[in-house]
Amino acid sequence: MDVFGIRQALASYPGTRLLEANGDTFAVHDPHGDLPPERQQPWATVVTSDAYDSASDLDRPGVFRLNLGLPRERFRELVDPAATHDLTAVDVLLPHPIYAGQKWLCVLNPEETWPVVRGLLTEAHAFAVRKYDNASRRRVGRA
Repeated sequence: MDVFGIRQALASYPGTRLLEANGDTFAVHDPHGDLPPERQQPWATVVTSDAYDSASDLDRPGVFRLNLGLPRERFRELVDPAATHDLTAVDVLLPHPIYAGQKWLCVLNPEETWPVVRGLLTEAHAFAVRKYDNASRRRVGRA
């Protein structure tokens, strides 16, 4: 799957707004388009360079990283962040090099893993919806 195809896939999730900066894409669950900038936390990102970190060596020609946030238990089912990982490996589910502690998973250039990754994107989106709905209920409860 290429960057364009992944961006299209991200855009297909209900309530998702794609934000772009420096060639990277940030998928934010913002169904009303009114989240203030400080609350625009992405549920998935596509990063195309080493601008944020160099752990994955994204400056290699054609290499990009898809990142997604998952619930704790699901993350632990998929990767062991304490294990040693080759963070430059292509098409392998990996803990995010910086945000594994926040239960973020990543994969460089998903091809063979795309069917699994597509399902994980659905899970990440559902998790983002749940967090958004919980935050909305808390705001209403304080009003």
